Amino acid sequence: MTTVLVVDDSKLARIVAGKAIAALQPDWHRVEASSAQEALAIVAEQSVDMAVLDFNMPDKDGLELAAELRASHPHMPIAIITANVQDEVIAQVRALNATFVAKPVTVESMSGFVSGAALRLKKAGS
Repeated sequence: MTTVLVVDDSKLARIVAGKAIAALQPDWHRVEASSAQEALAIVAEQSVDMAVLDFNMPDKDGLELAAELRASHPHMPIAIITANVQDEVIAQVRALNATFVAKPVTVESMSGFVSGAALRLKKAGS
């Protein structure tokens, strides 16, 4: 089973991202965290296949969290979601080998990341 970690300090944003993922991959299991600390605790306790991270969070931003996840999970598909569409932010996301997804999150905006992640996970598993 594929497990997706959705990290956002806004419950509504987690619901919206979760619904978009569920529409694309209904069989995937979703785990939610409301902070970077909570996300790191979840990853330490259970197997997570991919992560969808909010950029703006109170304790650590999505880039810092992505860098920490990348260190322990070099091949994990990671998306960073933000309404901040500045080139600098997009470049930082790409430098971490993560996918940039603009807010508001829609099924369309998530589909590229989700299908790419599914392909990468399938290749890794075979």
